[in-house]
Amino acid sequence: MPHKFNDGRRHKFEKKRYRITNWAGYNESLRRRGDVTIWLSPEVEAAWRAERRKTRGGQPVYSDLSIVTCLTLGIVYNQPLRQTEGFVGSLVKLMGLDLLVPDYSTLSRRGAGLILPMKARASTDGPIHLVVDSTGLKIFGEGEWLENKHKTKAKRKSWRKLHLGLDLVTGEIACTDLTTDSVGDPTALPELLDQIDGDVTRFIADGAYDGAYDGDPTSDLLVKLFGVDVEITIPPPKTAVLSAEAVGNPTLRDQRIAAIRTGGRMAWQVSSGYNQRSRGETQMGRWKMVIGPKLKARSFPNQKTEAKIGTHILNKMTELGRAKFEVVA
Repeated sequence: MPHKFNDGRRHKFEKKRYRITNWAGYNESLRRRGDVTIWLSPEVEAAWRAERRKTRGGQPVYSDLSIVTCLTLGIVYNQPLRQTEGFVGSLVKLMGLDLLVPDYSTLSRRGAGLILPMKARASTDGPIHLVVDSTGLKIFGEGEWLENKHKTKAKRKSWRKLHLGLDLVTGEIACTDLTTDSVGDPTALPELLDQIDGDVTRFIADGAYDGAYDGDPTSDLLVKLFGVDVEITIPPPKTAVLSAEAVGNPTLRDQRIAAIRTGGRMAWQVSSGYNQRSRGETQMGRWKMVIGPKLKARSFPNQKTEAKIGTHILNKMTELGRAKFEVVA
């Protein structure tokens, strides 16, 4: 918003300069992200085979951990399932392990609805400052170009919507979900918040979460889950009006509208910390640079698993080290 309103007089605003205070550690973390020295730990080797079940039917050969390991390596190195099968097979052979490698059809079949083992959040991490945003990911299909160029009707939707919730404190993705393009951001929010295993003290989102008519449903949901002390920062639209009870009993949305009318939208963005939402947009760009702008899986259940694994990969890279900044001018 500030860039749009002040583009004509941008020269009057001096851009802040930052300095990385942990350059040595951050530089090492970037190097480790490209390290191709891959080895299966003894824990993964021990849990590679599936446990035998006592019910009727065929016995599973591979555990969920082995399927997740193969799919993760395939996404990290941007390989289709057949090449992933060969990659993991060569890795097992180099290590001299007596392990069977799942073929590409098994990876595709088991990937649908796969439940990933989630890492427990440390209690010392403190409360969560959550920034929620969404972006589109391409999927297999004819796409808009062929539809616009040759006036053909697309066989299927050509993109999915990825919803991410970024923790500003730790820099990790706290929640993620993949939906069809017809699902709105407020509709996907309850399932995102169900994945949070900590206290959210601050919530930042763009105007899409204000709702079609008012932002009270989103605010009510956040207050119900995290208490009345949660700080909600959602910009109302220009046409927003105060509720009937704004004078005696103003809602959170009424307070935001009044603050914008009093000091202006730019002043409200600075005072409320709404500009921190740009870190969520940066996370979206990071996803498309590291994981990719499109999904390789063909079916929707496999695409949801691919999105969860992509989240796990980005969080593992964040664990290696993050840059710490300080303002120098």
